Amino acid sequence: MVSIDNGHAAAKAALDDVATTAPPASEFNGAQPEIDTSRRRRSTILPLEVGTRVNCRWRDGKYHPVKVIERRKLPPGGPKDYEYYVHYTEFNRRLDEWANLEHLDLSSVETDVDEKVEDKVTSLKMTRHQKRKIDEIHIEGHEELDAASLREHEEFTKVKNIATIELGRYGIETWYFSPFPPEYNDCTKLFFCEFCLNFMKRKEQLQRHMKKCDLKHPPGDEIYRNGTLSMFEEKHSEESYNLACILTLPPYQRKGYGKFLIAFSYELSKKEGKVGTPERPLSDLGLLSYRGYWTRVLLDILKKHKSNISIKELSDMTAIRAEDILQTLQSLELIQYRKGQHVICADPKILDRHLKAAGRGGLEVDVSKLIWTPYKEQS
Repeated sequence: MVSIDNGHAAAKAALDDVATTAPPASEFNGAQPEIDTSRRRRSTILPLEVGTRVNCRWRDGKYHPVKVIERRKLPPGGPKDYEYYVHYTEFNRRLDEWANLEHLDLSSVETDVDEKVEDKVTSLKMTRHQKRKIDEIHIEGHEELDAASLREHEEFTKVKNIATIELGRYGIETWYFSPFPPEYNDCTKLFFCEFCLNFMKRKEQLQRHMKKCDLKHPPGDEIYRNGTLSMFEEKHSEESYNLACILTLPPYQRKGYGKFLIAFSYELSKKEGKVGTPERPLSDLGLLSYRGYWTRVLLDILKKHKSNISIKELSDMTAIRAEDILQTLQSLELIQYRKGQHVICADPKILDRHLKAAGRGGLEVDVSKLIWTPYKEQS
């Protein structure tokens, strides 16, 4: 979830005519528009069809290419009285949104001639690595689904059903579809209790609930407190994951809490005397956060360590799984194959460059404030 401030631009000239045609080349600041052989430009007839490609004004004030995923009629119901759910083809699905006609540049409308032909043309332009990344994104989190089930899932979840939520004093725009019960189908906004996370349709319902809700902290046992920051333990992982899920709500993002959660989970692993790793699969943002933590911790050790050090020794020192260490160092191109074995190449200048790119760590974990007894298997 993220709060997005959408800009609204007046494009009245484009709305005066139900049918418009593409402007001549002279109107493109003297530049000849690029010709795409997989699509055909035609006069714009409203309402736009699902599948239409057009440029849409985004929050940065610029126009970006989008594809119309869905549309809905607004009163009074004329051809211009529609909202369009659009996917920004340059960005992740989490930025998909409903857009009014005023946001769309109707002179840029394109309709697909043949999606299979277009996909084939696009595929020819992509490298093998790019194709693999796209496949990973599409399948991520749904490895158990076959192709038909995955298409059905994508069709069912393509449009966000809840637009915003209210949590405490914050209003938050959502990122994705959520499988709420059918009685919430007519809701675009839900009201959440910030303590027990129960949700209601109306503000009045939340206010009545708050008078009865006696939960004032997360479930589980408090195992850490440092000033106003506390941590609670509730679940034991049979798979030896040291962190099952990481979530920082939008009002509290970019304050170091996510990095703190990752660092805290590894302090628990150290106290257990085990190596740890997060629950898989990791989301794109989750992998980015973990890769940043692993990079900072490992390179900080390599900078200070003057003699040779092995992957096993790094794992023992940090409680990071050996596979995660190897993948991180390989992604930084710090592993080389010499004389029949893999070795770590720790040039100080390269380490400094990678550390700078990884950014700063989050809030510091004061291990002296951790009061916790590791879980022991019953014999």
